[in-house]
Order: sequence, then C-alpha cells, then structure tokens
Amino acid sequence: MLSNRVSLILTTAIAPALWGTTYLVTTELLPPQRPLLAAFIRALPAGLLLVALTRRLPQGVWWWRAFVLGALNIGAFNALLFIGAYRLPGGVAATVGALQPLLVALLSAGLLSERLTLRTILTAFAGVAGVSLLVLRADARLDTWGVIAALGGAVVMATGVVLSKRWASPAPLLATTGWQLVAGGLLLLPVAWIVEGALPASFTFANLAGYSYLTIFGSAVAYALWFRGLRGLSPTNVTFLGLLSPVVATTLGWLVLDQRLTPLQIVGGVIVLAALIVAQLKKSKPTTTAPVPVPERV
Repeated sequence: MLSNRVSLILTTAIAPALWGTTYLVTTELLPPQRPLLAAFIRALPAGLLLVALTRRLPQGVWWWRAFVLGALNIGAFNALLFIGAYRLPGGVAATVGALQPLLVALLSAGLLSERLTLRTILTAFAGVAGVSLLVLRADARLDTWGVIAALGGAVVMATGVVLSKRWASPAPLLATTGWQLVAGGLLLLPVAWIVEGALPASFTFANLAGYSYLTIFGSAVAYALWFRGLRGLSPTNVTFLGLLSPVVATTLGWLVLDQRLTPLQIVGGVIVLAALIVAQLKKSKPTTTAPVPVPERV
C-alpha cells in the first residue's frame, strides 16, 4: 500500500501532466493566435465554478492575499508565459521555465527557512539540462525581450508557489483555488482585450470542446491538485513535478501528432524523470551520537 506522502506526490503530479496536454489542445482545437484569450477563459470560469461550489468568499487579509497569489500564480505568470512563447521558440521558453525548481529552492531558503542542499541544486540543473535536450533545437533563436518575459514568468510563478506555502489559508482548498483563479482571470481580461482584441464572433464545436477541457481539467482540477500538494509537501518538491509538463507535451506530440522523437530527446526525457524521482527522495537526517557519560569524581 502506498504511503500518504507517495500518494500525495502522485496525485500532485497529475497537475503538470494535465498542463502538458495544453499544447496539443491549443494547436488542434483552439482558434489560432489567441493565447491570452485561452488563458483568460481557462482561469475565470474555472474560478467562478469553484467559488460557486464552495460558496466561500475571502475574509480579512485574504482579500489582498488572494489577489496577490492570483496575480503571481495565474495572471502575471500566464501573460509573461505567452509573451515568451510568442517571441521565442517553444524549446527556449520551456528551458527557461525549467529554472523554476532552482528559483523556488532559493526563495524557500530565504522565506521558509528550508535547507538548501547541494543535491537540490544539482538536481535542478539536471532538470534544466534534461528539458533542454528534450525540447531545444540547435537552430533556436534568442530574443532579448522573449527571454526576459520567460524568465519573469518563472520568477513570478516561483514566488507565488513559495507564498502559497507561507500563507496557509484557513479556507477549504477549493475555495482558495477559486479565489486565485478569479483574481488571475480578472487581471488577464484587460490584457487579452488590449493585445488580442474583442472575442471572436463565433466559436466552433472544437473551440468550445477545447476551452471546456482547459477550464475544467487544465485549471479547476489541475490547480486544486497543485495547491493540495503545496499544503502537504515542500514547495521545492512540488515545483520539480512541474518538469513533467514538457515530457507529457513531447510524448503527446510523438503519439498523436506523429512528431519525430530523436535519441537526444529520449535521453533528455530520461534525465528529467530521474531528476523528478531524485528530488522527491527524503533528505536523510544527520545522525547524532549520544554523548558518552563522564563518571563523576568522588
């Protein structure tokens, strides 16, 4: 029988696995060139749904805390993520995003007094190397503003993850998740309107199916599992699981879209999975030797 910790890790890993399906759903079902619209639709309706189900609103300091967390984890992160994705090849954006575990480890050491170990640092760099082998192409071009946006997305998400752990909410998990999704969705609305314009005149059945999937599974379910994991695990452990997203995205591209998978990509995927496993191993506690009693002098 699986231990509670292993079960929590496995259920939390479902969240980045679901996020890894976003690329396939976006390319195959959603209108082209509307990424911010997709981010808004997947956030606000999902948040309203969770708030309606829990019938719980923030109280006291949680009005501004929910706004801050929603901005970091949902609104600002998605906006910067899509700016980076527009200006950079997907492999470059994913590789920059893979720095999140290292950033979370550093922030956790400062804000949560968690011990920063050499193993964590080396595992984080191994994760970045694995993701780069998995998704990075030799002819990938760099764009200064794109790299800044992608790095900014990693920083705000890392900050949001650590603050989510630091600010333990007394409300039910689904309610707290709903507050953040609503706040993030409301912040994305004017950005999507300014950058991409008004809503399309009509949506196809495929569009509606894609948006429904992203709203229910890509947001409501995924974020609830993600924040549930943050309540029971360290932020560093949880963020390492995020490296699963490019693995799932690449695997689906191979299985569904008939994309070619090179030996280097396979090596990269193995490195990422190894980094995920190593990161979840419990740190051994230093053994202490009992003091030898000194005989009293007579």
